[in-house]
Amino acid sequence: MAISDYAPDLPLVRMVPIPRLAQGGRWKVEAMRSYSTPLILWFTRGQGRITAGGVTRGYGAHNLIFLPPGTMHGFELGQGVHGTALFLPQGGDLGFPGRILHLRLRDAVPQGEVSGILDNLQREIDGDRPARARAIRHHLGLLSVWLERQMAGEAAAEAAEARPSAAVRLARAYSALLESGFRSGKTVADYAAELGVTATHLTRVCRATCGRTASALLHDRQIFEARRLLAETRLPVQDIAESLGFGSAAYFSRSFHARTGKSPTAFRRAP
Repeated sequence: MAISDYAPDLPLVRMVPIPRLAQGGRWKVEAMRSYSTPLILWFTRGQGRITAGGVTRGYGAHNLIFLPPGTMHGFELGQGVHGTALFLPQGGDLGFPGRILHLRLRDAVPQGEVSGILDNLQREIDGDRPARARAIRHHLGLLSVWLERQMAGEAAAEAAEARPSAAVRLARAYSALLESGFRSGKTVADYAAELGVTATHLTRVCRATCGRTASALLHDRQIFEARRLLAETRLPVQDIAESLGFGSAAYFSRSFHARTGKSPTAFRRAP
């Protein structure tokens, strides 16, 4: 029974084990991409690095990361990494924050609180009891309250970057511009001009905040979208190239092969 059977105005909420996000290829989590809905990543085991909004940080067990809609991100997924990805409803007044959060929960109390909320939410999503949609909405409300309290406490004060540096602000601005314009064919120099800096300075800042060049971030985002379109649609390669701002299908194919080791056609044919 769908959630909409109870409340048509409540979009579907999805909870997915984090390792399952990489089914079909690690590029599905490691390459730069974004979602149109808010996303919570709750890591319970393992460690790695995550890049969100042009800034790279390490993550470990009992780290919770909140990503607003449209946040460009990607993260390493080692064999020992476990946890839950919660795709939140789009729209609605549930009180979730409008900025990236990275909470490192060292105390067992908040760890138990968020685990309990997510467990209850999972039971409602999987179940078919009366008033299911209302229960889901209330559990989401409790989750947003829990986040707000963490933001006000010491755990959030350490990680929320109340006063981000100039480099972080520029990296986040570039990430936001790139996410909205990666299909346009704009170059790094074009983005740098929009931001009022030189391409050299923008690249220097990206190296400092996430260990990648500005060009690498741009190409990573384009190639992720190319992979997605090749895997999920039957659009001709020429159309995909045009939709991503490449000047020709040949140039697109060379760029794709350089970053994946396969031609677009070979990638599409792979199991």
